[in-house]
Amino acid sequence: MARRRDRILVAMGTCFGLGYCPGAPGTAAALLGVAIYWAIAVLAPATLHVWLIALALLVVCAATVAMGPWAERHWKTKDSRHFVPDEVAGFLTTVLLWRTDDLLLTIVWAFGLTRVLDILKIPPCRQLERLPGGWGVLADDLCASLYAAGVLHVAAWQWPGAFGKVFWAA
Repeated sequence: MARRRDRILVAMGTCFGLGYCPGAPGTAAALLGVAIYWAIAVLAPATLHVWLIALALLVVCAATVAMGPWAERHWKTKDSRHFVPDEVAGFLTTVLLWRTDDLLLTIVWAFGLTRVLDILKIPPCRQLERLPGGWGVLADDLCASLYAAGVLHVAAWQWPGAFGKVFWAA
């Protein structure tokens, strides 16, 4: 039974194997966030987008925090490069807070800037990694996503014609 449980947790923790992608497992895993956002944007009524993105984000965050201690034991390190649901949460946070009326434009800008800022770990993102268990794994990505959404809002305000209509979270 424990082996089956571990296989399920590995599948979830690696975002169905994306965490084993050579070179850029975090970037590969963030693509699962793109798929979730795309499905919501295409399949759900616009009036539900904020709620569904928020629900997906909440589920991914809760799973990341809950699996954090297991992941540390399994991979024998605090934030294994293979444990990547935090990357999904990062992308979902950015698109929860910043979206345009153009799905592709939203995905390209949110994905690119979220990944760059997550890699750069601008303070206090790096310091948030010190939080215990899954909280530290998750918090730095959420912090980088707040920066990404903020930068995108400023850019859209500065160059309104380049982004189309921008939506706030509410």
